[in-house]
Amino acid sequence: MSKRAAAVRLVLYNHKGGVGKTTLTVNIAYALARAGKRVLLVDTDPQCNLTSYLVEVDVVNKWLDDSDTAKGVTIWSAIREVAQSTGGVQLVKPVERSAGIFLVPGDIKLSEFEQDLNQVWLDCLQRKIRGYRAVSAISDLVNEIVKSKNIDYVFYDVGPNIGPLNKIILLDCDYFVVPAACDEFSTRALSTLGHSLSNWIRDWEVITQLAPEDSLQMPGRPKFLGYILQKFRVYGGEIASGQARYAAALEKAAQADIVTVLRNIDKNLARTSLAANKLGQIKDFNTLATLAQRQGVDFFNTSQSPLDQRLEAKAEFGAIARKIITRTSEAEADA
Repeated sequence: MSKRAAAVRLVLYNHKGGVGKTTLTVNIAYALARAGKRVLLVDTDPQCNLTSYLVEVDVVNKWLDDSDTAKGVTIWSAIREVAQSTGGVQLVKPVERSAGIFLVPGDIKLSEFEQDLNQVWLDCLQRKIRGYRAVSAISDLVNEIVKSKNIDYVFYDVGPNIGPLNKIILLDCDYFVVPAACDEFSTRALSTLGHSLSNWIRDWEVITQLAPEDSLQMPGRPKFLGYILQKFRVYGGEIASGQARYAAALEKAAQADIVTVLRNIDKNLARTSLAANKLGQIKDFNTLATLAQRQGVDFFNTSQSPLDQRLEAKAEFGAIARKIITRTSEAEADA
């Protein structure tokens, strides 16, 4: 197994749906690319939302039709033989969507792989090599692409659930970011999220102790990089009063249900500072978001949209990208 490449791997994760994680992922990726970074987007959601956002529907359909063949370019094409115990990971060429931004397309057949993952975990606990190969298949694929394309940042796009597929993705990440909307459900979701991650990390500690030396290179200890507050309305430069109370509640929930829970495992998994854990905030851009999704670009690159809104979005996502660069660079320097 080749050495784990140095790219930073992240995921925007919240098992509550409707928090705009795919849109955030795209816009942060473009902001990082504007800052001179090379970004790999990996669509691990069987619903293929990220792929459908960035690529025309007829092209996506062709990829899905070909994914079981030698012409396959999707994530399923890459791991199919591992999932079916017939071979190893097949390297697929990522799609260069824009300068410095590459995509590993998603595939609905990834749901078949997810159905087997519970058995795969049992295989790992029984020290069966098939289990280790299956658990690390996506990680190994990403590793090879990172090296071939000289990638700086990897972003996984995942579905809104706490299933076994998301479990292996989170355990492959160096960091995770929580996107949250200003509503009651986002606040409640943080409790389940924190405890699920805690359990996954502990499970991984057991598996790595059982695994043969150097057979697994997934770190298994994702650090909380912060949360992003979004989809709020602004009046007079302030968050609308009806939503402001949720912003305060989210801050408290992040501390109690994520920071405290993770620091009980390892104090390096989360910072205690309230300011450090707020990675940024993105107001509801509404029409701009709709145009961006239709055109398959980030907010700033939309056409037929107000320049002032595009520039505002560029500034906000640029600020988040700079924080990500600074905080991940500091962490790597301390490691």
